[in-house]
Order: sequence, then structure tokens, then C-alpha cells
Amino acid sequence: MPSTPTGSNTFLQRLIGAAALDAAIYEEVEADPTATGQAMAIVVLSSLAAGIGARGFGSSISSVAFFGIVALMSWATWALVMFEIGSRIMPDPETRTSPGELLRTLGFAATPGLSSLLGVVPGITTRVFVLVWLWMLLAMVVAVRQALDYRSTAKAVAVCVLGGVLSVVIAVILGLFFGPTVS
Repeated sequence: MPSTPTGSNTFLQRLIGAAALDAAIYEEVEADPTATGQAMAIVVLSSLAAGIGARGFGSSISSVAFFGIVALMSWATWALVMFEIGSRIMPDPETRTSPGELLRTLGFAATPGLSSLLGVVPGITTRVFVLVWLWMLLAMVVAVRQALDYRSTAKAVAVCVLGGVLSVVIAVILGLFFGPTVS
């Protein structure tokens, strides 16, 4: 994976680096407590983009808020599950992390989610959402590997996939119980 020189990058440079899966950017935001606000902004904007992009499924304006909230809750669930699995169940001997460090890196890993806005175009919505989800999964693997100081990418993949599957199950359950009816 490409590496950026160490130091403090601008928010835009961090966004580009996070989207490009640059491990050095994830290390930088992990170590920068002031990046917490930036990370949360990315998560909120990514969730909003998912809500708007879901309009491509033919959903109503009121559904935009629902899809945005589900996206935000799914990300939060995914992050919490990955923290528990990665730091408590499957840590490496070098793993030293805090929820803040992992949340910052995972927040930046949500950067590809901004692209889900393209889902608003009818006919490509499903493809956009699948590609964005896969891209976010790859970004989360990099984020988890860096934040949890894993030596093995395979271990980071296992944490992310397991966390992702569990968060999708939770999102589906929430959608079944609280979601709008689709006809």
C-alpha cells in the first residue's frame, strides 16, 4: 500500500489518503486526538450520502432519513463489534488501543461511503452500494490493522468481516421492524 510522508496532512489530504487505503494516513489519524471531529463528520456525511443515494431505489424523501440513520447505526455497530473482537477477543501482543483511536481510524475508513451518493442514479443503485460497501470493507481492514497494531492483514480481515456480517444482520433486523414498507 502507498505511504504518505509522516506529519500532519490537511483534512482533504486525509480524505484522499483514506480513500486510497494509505496506511500512513490511518496511523496519522490514530495518533491525532484532534482528528476525532473530522472522523465523526465523515461518518455523518457518509451516512447522509447513503440516505440520499438510496433514493435510487425509488424510496421517498422520508425514507432518506431512515436509510441515513440505518447507515449511521450500522457503522456504529460495526465499529463497536470490531473494537470488542479486535481488542479483547483477538488482540496481538502489540495491540494497545483505545476506543478513540479505533473510532478515528474507522471514521476515516467511512470515506468511500461518500460515493454512495451516486446511488441516487436509478439503475445503478445496487451496484453503487455493493461497490461502496466493499471499498469501505477494504478501508476498514487497513484502519483495523493500523489501530490494533496487527502484524497480520488476515487477522484484520477476520475482525472486519465478522463485524460487518454482524452489523448487516442488525441493520436487516432494524429494517424489518422499523423500516418503511416497500411495495
